Amino acid sequence: MPTLILVRHGRSTANTAGLLAGWTPGVALDERGAAQAAALPARLAELPLAEVVSSPLQRCRETVAPLLAARPGLSVHTDDRIGECDYGDWSGRKLAELADEPLMQVVQQHPTAAAFPGGESMRHMQHRAAEAVREWNARVEAEHGPDAVYLMCSHGDIIKSLVADALGLHLDLFQRISVEPCSVTAIRYTRLRPFLVRLGDTGDFASLAPREQPQGPDAPVGGGAGAP
Repeated sequence: MPTLILVRHGRSTANTAGLLAGWTPGVALDERGAAQAAALPARLAELPLAEVVSSPLQRCRETVAPLLAARPGLSVHTDDRIGECDYGDWSGRKLAELADEPLMQVVQQHPTAAAFPGGESMRHMQHRAAEAVREWNARVEAEHGPDAVYLMCSHGDIIKSLVADALGLHLDLFQRISVEPCSVTAIRYTRLRPFLVRLGDTGDFASLAPREQPQGPDAPVGGGAGAP
């Protein structure tokens, strides 16, 4: 079965503004995010990508644009099922304000019970994304062979939920996973089990250095802005 390369979009204007973007239109890459996207073709140069699948949201389409420009003829498809979690009434709000919402504790500690007002549950988010991967695995294998490699550009919570699915990890534990902007995660699927072979690889070890303002115990909903 194929190997899936999961790329989180580059840093966005919502990330740097501390907003929970969700499906809010007009959220683009910021200057650093554009630079991250521009570096992606060189990072993936050795991979013979068979297909590219993208979330329909602008920040993902902008992230894969340099890769597509560097590989004429590489086809790209959009799939709503790997679009960001629908945060409903929380979309576009500041994360600092949402931290005091009673639901935030549920999102952090018991996400299988979390459903966003006017949006979707985190269970549904994981289910739709995992179904999309399984369908694309079958399609890519049928069209390109069992050793094919393909790429999906998606969002922090989506990628974390897919990693949890691949590891057989309960969704209630997925907040322990971290994927920074424009990080690369790779899952090799086989008939009997998936193998997580890369997780959140940015190639930037400086991001592991101590920060002036250390991150607290809560996971950044939506994936966060990454290292400063």
